[in-house]
Amino acid sequence: MKGAGAMIDEWYPVGLFSKLTEAGSKTALMGEPIEVMRTADGAARVTSGDGRALPVRVRYGHVWSSLGTPAKELFAIPEADQPGRRFVDVGVVRVRCSPLRAVENFLDIAHFPFVHTDILGAEPHTEVENYKVEIREEEDEVWATQVKFYQPQAAKSATGGITTEYMYRVPAPTCSVLYKTCPPRPEEWDVITLFVQPLAEDLCDVWPWMALFDDVTPMTDLIHFQQMIFLQDRSILENQIPALLPLDPGMEIPTRADLTSIAYRRWLKRHNYLYGAQLVAQ
Repeated sequence: MKGAGAMIDEWYPVGLFSKLTEAGSKTALMGEPIEVMRTADGAARVTSGDGRALPVRVRYGHVWSSLGTPAKELFAIPEADQPGRRFVDVGVVRVRCSPLRAVENFLDIAHFPFVHTDILGAEPHTEVENYKVEIREEEDEVWATQVKFYQPQAAKSATGGITTEYMYRVPAPTCSVLYKTCPPRPEEWDVITLFVQPLAEDLCDVWPWMALFDDVTPMTDLIHFQQMIFLQDRSILENQIPALLPLDPGMEIPTRADLTSIAYRRWLKRHNYLYGAQLVAQ
């Protein structure tokens, strides 16, 4: 757990609760081997490589655990308790990148027209309009609001191009929650999350999860749409240099579109969330 810093005491996704078996499955968390299983009475259990029972929570369709002692409960997503939503366990994608890089990429708006062409963005609609970013001290979370972007197909349920409004929230170092325009119900927000399991500093499992208002689209299509989007991201993530996320402001040159990334990096550094980060140029 070299370089773990304060991140050792945070909650991380380690598997889908629906996929647990009594036989268990082996995985890793921050370089340490762990095993995730379902007990005979149906509860989730997570153990370290030496057999130590680790803390467990089951929420948002996933099993969460920690190698340390979390000082606070797992962050809340109120929409997870809202009647009428469909909850989509998208599955898992393994990515050869820093877990922090995976989150930062999720926060990036400017790549939409170039990586998700004719879906989440399209030329010539490449300009990122002004938006608001803040670190909310009371919640201790990074938020970006008033984000707007033209999208040819904002969601599987969308029937044409619309200007989509976004809000981004970072409630934990390797998790992000996205609120975006809900095409069938413009007065509501669709919720799309990125839960990242840090296997090592340069390797992670990404578990997307969604809470949507969509009574029409088959579940398989919802899953395939979101997997397609993230697989487009994976090729970019696995070729980023440096592999770890730079926290020194002078190591990469930000643009106006990178305000969320700047706040995220500042927040990570403030809290000593350094697993998967690079502090100085090499």
